[in-house]
Amino acid sequence: MTVVLAAGCVLWRRAPLSGIEIALVHRPRYDDWSFPKGKLKRGEEPGAGAMREVREETGMDCRLGPPLPTARYVLEDGRRKEVRYWAAEATGGTFAPNREVDRVRWLPPPEARALLTQERDGELVGALLAVLPGG
Repeated sequence: MTVVLAAGCVLWRRAPLSGIEIALVHRPRYDDWSFPKGKLKRGEEPGAGAMREVREETGMDCRLGPPLPTARYVLEDGRRKEVRYWAAEATGGTFAPNREVDRVRWLPPPEARALLTQERDGELVGALLAVLPGG
């Protein structure tokens, strides 16, 4: 059975009053809110692919942190998908709407968890908080 390999990040930044904020992307093709992620290119290392996807989808550069749980699920066409995730701190950049992502929202963790379309993605918010200093 074919497994679609992908990688992404739970992108975060320090917020002056609320501790941290997490970036969520809106993909108009699916009308959903999720973390920046995408399929790996042939031969691409997952960490490099995760950082590339963050840049492509959010315009942000980031520093890769600890790995987070891997998401595994079945696509509508029956193929399995495996997405490796990392915590990643935003280090700069600017969002510009593009073909894949038309909006980015930075939210405190509880609001980010509530906005995520897929319930399985909410577990990654807790995993991020567990690996951050003071989390």
